[in-house]
Amino acid sequence: MSDDRLIVALDLPDAAQALALTGRLGAAVGFYKIGLGMLAGGGLELAAELKASGKRVFLDLKLFDIPATVTAAVRGLLRLAPDFLTVHGDPHVVAAAVAGRGTAPTRILAVTVLTSLDRADLDAAMIVPGTVPDIVVERARRALAAGADGVIASPREAAAIRAVPESAGRLIVTPGVRPAGSAAGDQKRIATPAEALRAGADHIVVGRPVWAARDPVAAARAIIDELAGV
Repeated sequence: MSDDRLIVALDLPDAAQALALTGRLGAAVGFYKIGLGMLAGGGLELAAELKASGKRVFLDLKLFDIPATVTAAVRGLLRLAPDFLTVHGDPHVVAAAVAGRGTAPTRILAVTVLTSLDRADLDAAMIVPGTVPDIVVERARRALAAGADGVIASPREAAAIRAVPESAGRLIVTPGVRPAGSAAGDQKRIATPAEALRAGADHIVVGRPVWAARDPVAAARAIIDELAGV
């Protein structure tokens, strides 16, 4: 039995390999993330196929552009009926995405600060001074006030976001989740699945620890067992 709190990231080279993995995982996983890296490898067609098979789909495209373009992009993507769609957490981008979504059930999720970044990375990008957690929480507040249905944030900031009034009834989705003993890879702000849920996350995103495992089904089930114990 699957648990939709677990979203498996299909960070694979192309749709054919992703479909092979989803076929292998079968009923163990019901929710998948398709990111920008898959887009040129048949990602949108993959999304349509997964939806047709009854799976839930998270399009992690992190849209960012002028408002009219974001609105048009979201309207175009609605043909795929994604369950979740990400945009950057700038208020004008969020508001444009919400306008494009209209009354469709797709949830617009705002990216706060990527989980691969730390303060040194923010300095290099000329981002305002302050600690990463403080910046994440403030970006989350502003994005939620602009109409986002939820935010993307690391597990380390989930509790602080959950504590602000704007997060009431909204989703917190956490990438940067690694089961105990897994390599961090390119993530810098990580936690285990259980830690993420206890911090206030509604969904966790796990990629490499599942698709790179010798037995992906067993890896997914181990995470689901951990979530069930929270």
